[in-house]
Amino acid sequence: MRAALDAIAWTCGLLIAGLTSRSDSDPLVGPGDLVIVCAVTGTAVVLAGTVCGLYSGRHQAENGAELSAVLVSAGLTALLLEGICLAELPLVGGRPATAGLAALVGVLATITVRAAVAAIQRRPRRPAPTAIKVIVFGAGSAGTQLVQRLVGQPGAQYQPVALLDDDPGKRRLRICGIRVRGGRERLAEVAAETGATVMVIAIAGGCRDGQVIRELITLAESIGLITKVIPRVEELVAGPARIDDVRDPRITQLLGREPIRLDLKSAAGHFAGRRILVTGAGGSIGSELCRQLHRLGPESLVMLDRDESALHAIQLALHGRALLDSEEVVLADITDASRITEVFAHARPEIVFHTAAVKHLPLLERYPGEALKTNVTGTLNVLQAAAACGVRSFVNVSTDKAADPVSVLGTSKRITERLTAHMADEFPGTWVSVRFGNVLGSRGSLLGSLSAQIAAGGPVTVTHPQVARYFMTATEAVQLVLQAVAVGESGEVLVLDMGDQVRIVDLARRMADAASRPVEIVFTGLRPGEKLIEDLLGDGEPDHRPRHPLVRQVPVPALDAGEVTGIGHLTDPDEVRAALALLAAAPGPEQPAGRAVLHGQPGRAEASR
Repeated sequence: MRAALDAIAWTCGLLIAGLTSRSDSDPLVGPGDLVIVCAVTGTAVVLAGTVCGLYSGRHQAENGAELSAVLVSAGLTALLLEGICLAELPLVGGRPATAGLAALVGVLATITVRAAVAAIQRRPRRPAPTAIKVIVFGAGSAGTQLVQRLVGQPGAQYQPVALLDDDPGKRRLRICGIRVRGGRERLAEVAAETGATVMVIAIAGGCRDGQVIRELITLAESIGLITKVIPRVEELVAGPARIDDVRDPRITQLLGREPIRLDLKSAAGHFAGRRILVTGAGGSIGSELCRQLHRLGPESLVMLDRDESALHAIQLALHGRALLDSEEVVLADITDASRITEVFAHARPEIVFHTAAVKHLPLLERYPGEALKTNVTGTLNVLQAAAACGVRSFVNVSTDKAADPVSVLGTSKRITERLTAHMADEFPGTWVSVRFGNVLGSRGSLLGSLSAQIAAGGPVTVTHPQVARYFMTATEAVQLVLQAVAVGESGEVLVLDMGDQVRIVDLARRMADAASRPVEIVFTGLRPGEKLIEDLLGDGEPDHRPRHPLVRQVPVPALDAGEVTGIGHLTDPDEVRAALALLAAAPGPEQPAGRAVLHGQPGRAEASR
C-alpha cells in the first residue's frame, strides 16, 4: 500500500515537474510515453524505497528515522532518473534539472501522503457509551502513546479529556487534540472543568518514579479522584502488557522510594559450586531465596522445611516437577535437635540460610512457649549443627521487631541475633543476621489480610490511625540475605535502609477505593506487644554503613548458648515472656545478660517481675 502511494506521488511529481519546465518547442508527450514515464518512475521509487527499508516495517511512522529514510530514498530515485536521462525518457530526457524538481515535488508529496494516512489511522474514534473521563498525567512518550491508543481505539473504556505535566516546556502542547493544561497544581481545577473522575499516571519509568507516583496518588485522593497507572517499562518490554492496560497502582508503587538494588555480581561467586542449606525453604523468603540460589549454580541446594506441601511447591517451581524423591528436599523440624544434627552431618553444608521461624505477633503473645521452642531453641539447634559441620557462612534472618523489642516475636528474634553473634566469637567463618521489615506479598502478610477483607466486602480492620510500618519486596529481602554473605562482618546484624514508613490506614484506603463497592475501615486498637511505629535500629545501635550506603552494619552483644538452655524448661507464659525479655536485653555494665535466669528459681522469679 505504502509503495503504491509513494509511486503515485512521485509519478505525479514528475509529471508536474515535466509539464512545468516544458517549453513550446518540446514535442508533445503521447499516452504511450506517459505509460513509460509512470512505469519507470514507479519502478525507481519502489526500488529505492525497498533499499532504504521504507516498506519492511523498519521505521516507525512519522519519526526522524522514517523522514531520513524518505530523504535518502528520494536522493536515490533522483539519481536513477538522472541516470536514465541519456535514454531520452519523456519529460526528463535532455533536462536533468527536471529530475531534481521532480524529487522535490515527490518528497513533499510522499511526506504529505504519509502524514495524511497516519492522521486517518489516529483519528478519534467514538468511545464506549460508558467511557470514563480521565486526566492523563504525563505528556512524555508514555503519555503520548496512551492518549493515541485511547483516542484511536473504538469503544475504549477510558476517554482522555485533559493532559497534565509538571514540565513547563510542555504547556499548551496538544496530543490528538487534547491540550496540556498545566502541572499537578491545576489537578483540582481541571477535574472540575472536565468532569473527570479518574487520573491515569502515565509514567512508565516505574521504580525511579516511585516518590512522584506516591505524591500524585495522595494529591488525587485528596481531590476525590481514583488513580490508575500504566504498566512499567519492564512489563511492556517483556510481557503481553500494553500501554493502555491501565490498572490500580501496585503496592510496590506506593512505597515512595526506589526499590533497593544491591550489587549481587560480587556476591554471586560466593555461591557457585558451594553446598548450601536453607531452613524454612517453603516460606515466602525461603522459597524466593531458593529460586535465586538455584540460578547461581551451587554444587547442592538442600531445602529443609517441616511443611511437606511447601517443599512440594518449591521443588515444582525450581524443576517443573516435584517427585519429592531427591536429597535436595528434607522434611524436618528445627526443634528436633538430633534430627537437625543428622541432616547437617549428611549434607555437610558450607553456607546456611536460616529463615525458619514462627512470626505471627498476636499468636506468639498468647503462646510465648512456641516462640521459645521454635525461634530460640530451634535456632540454637541449627547454629550448633552448623558449627559441628564447619560451615563457612551462616545467615540468620531476623526482623525489625528485634530492635528495642517489646513483643515476644521481637525478643525471641533478638535472642537469635545474639546467639548468632556468640557463634561468631566461638567458631571460624562468618556468622551474621539480617533485619528487615514487612515483606510485601509474603504468606500471612498484612496486605494479604487487607485484600481478603476487601474481597469479602469488609470491614477492613486497622489497629490504629497512626500505625506505620517499613515495607520491602521479597526481591529486596533476598538481595540483603545474599549480600550478607559477601559484606557482613562476623557477629553483625545487617539492616537495609527501607526509606520512610508507610501508614497502614493509607494502604487500606487506597485498596478499598479500588473495590467495586464501598468498604468500611474500622480501628481496633493496638494489640499487646505491638508498636505504633517500628524501629530499624535499637537504642544505642550506630547507623554505620562501611560497605554499602543502603546497608547498616550493626554490632551485636553475644549471648552464650547456656543462657538459652537455662530457660528451656519454663512453661508458664508469663515466666517465658519475662525470661525472653531479659535475655533479649543487652548486658549492663555490672551483669552479663541472662545471669538471673541461669541460676535457678530466684532468677526466674526476678525475670517474672
